[in-house]
Amino acid sequence: MITIKEITSKGDLTTFVKFPFEVYKNSPYYVPPIIKEELDVLNPKKNPVFQNSEAKFFLAYKDNKVVGRVAAIINWIEVKEQKKSKVRFGWYDVIDDVDVTKALLDKVAMYGAENGLEYMEGPAGFSIMDKAGILIKGFEELNTMITWYNYPYYQKHMEQLGFEKAATWVEYRIQVPKKIKEKVIKFSNIIKERYELSLIKFNNSKEILGYADEMFDLLNKTYSGLQTFVPIQQYQIDMYKKKYLPYINPQYITCIADKTGKLIAFSIVMPSFSKALKKMNGKMYPLGFLHILKAQRKNNTAAFYLIGIDPEYQNKGVTALIFKEMNEVFLRNGIEVVETNPELEENKAIQALWNDYDHEQHKMRRTYRKSIEN
Repeated sequence: MITIKEITSKGDLTTFVKFPFEVYKNSPYYVPPIIKEELDVLNPKKNPVFQNSEAKFFLAYKDNKVVGRVAAIINWIEVKEQKKSKVRFGWYDVIDDVDVTKALLDKVAMYGAENGLEYMEGPAGFSIMDKAGILIKGFEELNTMITWYNYPYYQKHMEQLGFEKAATWVEYRIQVPKKIKEKVIKFSNIIKERYELSLIKFNNSKEILGYADEMFDLLNKTYSGLQTFVPIQQYQIDMYKKKYLPYINPQYITCIADKTGKLIAFSIVMPSFSKALKKMNGKMYPLGFLHILKAQRKNNTAAFYLIGIDPEYQNKGVTALIFKEMNEVFLRNGIEVVETNPELEENKAIQALWNDYDHEQHKMRRTYRKSIEN
């Protein structure tokens, strides 16, 4: 018999966060999150996103053993301002038993119905800054710090239960050229001169902080037309600055300004932390942070995390300038391979950026949608 329990205590929330460690304990590809950070994300007292969202968390039990988890999330900006009558589900992990998935998602549907919502969609977090999607390709690849990993049966569960495709994300692995192509250098210089652009270099985290708000403003402008977009609020921006800034190496950030000094494009790349996080197994202390430090200093793999371009400058070759600068950084630091962050399948403008490089689409993930019967 399957029993669903709504989380009401700190202990239950810890069980919720730690459940995937049990599911994937034998997987060489699962990269665990840092437990404390996960707890903070799900804590209304710690995560400011709860100012415009609410959530319930559920655990599934079978024979007195935890066999699944899910979060039911309502982003009220999405519902009220964007008129999307949707309850999200996220932090979804289960054993290979479709009845467990059904029991958990029935709770999500019930929560949505109680709030007068028409459909549920996921897996997704609170906003575009959270992880999203069930992995449907790339099961023998390490996930990154900003993606979920899952087994192949997750997709089968969705299809068996009548869920339909909502959105698909693709990810690419790019081989870093050992030498920057002459045409890339020439074209970058032309774009820089034509639009009177300048590069902004950073020496430390404090200097980055001064441009962080402008970067998030560009993110909102860059992705506003995509189907999964919900505007990033200032209180979320403040949290992300605090959460991610310690991980960022200043030289891995490229910012471009126009002749007035206004930021018109940026990219943030980080050395890959996947192997470090796997060694840490969810714990920053007592020695986990040393793995992070080592990954920052000695690594042959990097990951694109964020890229934003003012719509006025999209399709004008500005990305060539970004990639030229990043390529130089990679060569200086021994980076041989770069992974992209998940990109919506229909976002052809971003995917076209990789055409001039040796690349392969090595991962794909998908969100699913189903109407709620009220």
